Amino acid sequence: MIFEILTLFPEMFDSYLAASILGRAITAGHIRVECHNIRDYATDKHRMTDDTPYGGGSGMVMKPEPLVRALDAVQVREETRARVVLLSPQGRLFDQKVARELSRLPRLIMVCGKYEGVDDRVRELAVDEEISIGDYILTGGELAAMVILEATARLLPGVLGDEESTREESFAEGLLEYPHYTRPREFMGREVPEVLLSGNHQEIAAWRRRKAIERTLKKRPDLLGSANLTEEDRKCLEGLRRGANRDGGEPQ
Repeated sequence: MIFEILTLFPEMFDSYLAASILGRAITAGHIRVECHNIRDYATDKHRMTDDTPYGGGSGMVMKPEPLVRALDAVQVREETRARVVLLSPQGRLFDQKVARELSRLPRLIMVCGKYEGVDDRVRELAVDEEISIGDYILTGGELAAMVILEATARLLPGVLGDEESTREESFAEGLLEYPHYTRPREFMGREVPEVLLSGNHQEIAAWRRRKAIERTLKKRPDLLGSANLTEEDRKCLEGLRRGANRDGGEPQ
C-alpha cells in the first residue's frame, strides 16, 4: 500500500518512519510512504502557503492554489487514483473500523492542515473525505497522519510479521484485549493466574475470551453493542452482568 502525506513539515516524519515496525515494513517493501512538502507547489517568490482570512478574524488560512496543485501532481504519479483524506476535527471519527477500511485501499493521500485550517474550496474540489482522530485541537495534521498511518499499516500483510497479533489486539473484534503477563511468576505479592501456567490451550483461550469481555464491560461497555460476539460470549456477558447487579457494582 502507498501512503502519501502532504505537509508543511515533512521533517517531522523522518525519525518516525525510520523506527520500529513501520521502518522495517518500509525496508521490506510491505508499504511505501512518501512525504510531499506543500511549499514546493507555491509559485510566488516567498513560497507562501497561507494568507489572512476573508471577513476578518484571527490566524491564517492555508491557500487553495498550492494544496490543489500538490494534490494534482501527486495523484498522477501512480496509475491508481488515491483516496484523498483531509485531517480535520470536522471529519468522521477514526477508529479500528475505519483503519480496516483504509487498509483495503491501494493508495491513500493524507493532507495535513495547519494554522486556522484550509480554504474550504480545497474540500470541495480535491478532497474525498475528512477524518478526525478525536474531539480536540492539534496545531496541525501531522500527528493525526502518523496515527492513521500506523493503525492502518499494521493491518497489512507482512507488516507485523505475526498475523495472529492483529486478530487478538484490542478492538479487533470490538472488544478490549485480555490481560497479559510475563516473567517473573510472582511480583510484589501478585501471582500470574494459574490457568496461564496450565499448558491447557483450550482453557487459556476460554479464560482470555472471558477476561476480554469482562474488561470491555467494565471499561468500555459502549463497545459491546457492536462487538462480534458468539452465543457463548453472550452467555458469558449475561453472567457477568448478573454478577455485577447482584454485587451492586462492576465486575472485578
